[in-house]
Amino acid sequence: MSIREQFEKREQGFVAYYGCPSVSSKGRLKPEEPCPIRTAFQVDRDRIVYANAFRRLKHKTQVFLSPLGDHYRTRMTHTLEVSEIARTIARALRLNEDLAEAIALGHDLGHPPFGHSGETALKEIYAAHFSHNKQSLRVVDVLEKNGQGLNLTREVRDGILKHSKGYGEIIPNSQSEKAATIEGQIVRIADIMAYLNHDLDDAIRSGVIEASQVPATCTQILGLTHSQRATTMIRDLLDQSKIRNEQIDLKMSSDVYGAMAELRSFLYDHVYRSAKVHKDFVKAKKLLSELYDYFLTHENVLKSELMAMEMAQCADNGSAPSRVVCDFIASITDRYALDLYTRLFFPSPLV
Repeated sequence: MSIREQFEKREQGFVAYYGCPSVSSKGRLKPEEPCPIRTAFQVDRDRIVYANAFRRLKHKTQVFLSPLGDHYRTRMTHTLEVSEIARTIARALRLNEDLAEAIALGHDLGHPPFGHSGETALKEIYAAHFSHNKQSLRVVDVLEKNGQGLNLTREVRDGILKHSKGYGEIIPNSQSEKAATIEGQIVRIADIMAYLNHDLDDAIRSGVIEASQVPATCTQILGLTHSQRATTMIRDLLDQSKIRNEQIDLKMSSDVYGAMAELRSFLYDHVYRSAKVHKDFVKAKKLLSELYDYFLTHENVLKSELMAMEMAQCADNGSAPSRVVCDFIASITDRYALDLYTRLFFPSPLV
């Protein structure tokens, strides 16, 4: 019996019947020999961590563009916080931690630079149906590993695709919006728990808002600190979730759920759309829009960019130029975009 098979046998003992043990995976798009040491979901997690797109997350905006402080979150630190929350919940509910972790680590791989302004820009200039979750799936299916993709399991791919619905419900009622596994459904909730807490933290640190502005009901119900809020949210989900019809029904109390919804609304109104944050997002949208338009009409310049060359090689056969340019724009980091814009549009001094 291989090490993997021994671990799969152990999983049968600690993963609850409503969870997804590795042996229950529906497999990969392209069949391959299983690893003798790692389970299928452990392989997926490792493939994501070693991906180019994962490394680029450290230089992609979460909320604040190019923050000077060392303690502001980036897209990578956000991803790691989502992963930790998802693992904590999965462990407490006796679910598959490896599956939850793999989905969490891969959920934002396709997020464009400059946070949600980048996503908004690509919705406007490329296609209204563009979304970072669909792009994340494209990254793992098509763009990584020189066009081979990472060949992840169907459960991880499904969780990445369904981790977000914009400003949708924290716990959706529609089955079409829910991930196929409970582990995937947990990642969606963990994603919201993470950004509600750390975006509030960063907003106060930056001076965009003051702690006294946070709605009183939110602080009274959720707590005053990051630790208190996260603990309240996680414990409430664990306490309220019940097993019904041989499945676990993820629920939260009306008080905590309502406080989370109110906090999210507060962040949208006073942080994400604040003058201090919004003015930079407007600039970022303009920058990405001009880069997109430029590369559509300057194919020769696009081919000279190493990352763009890789995107072109990895794209599906017959992809339109707009698709290749979109992949390129969505893949670059904040600092790459700023440097590229400077090189293309700023005058260069004579030597």
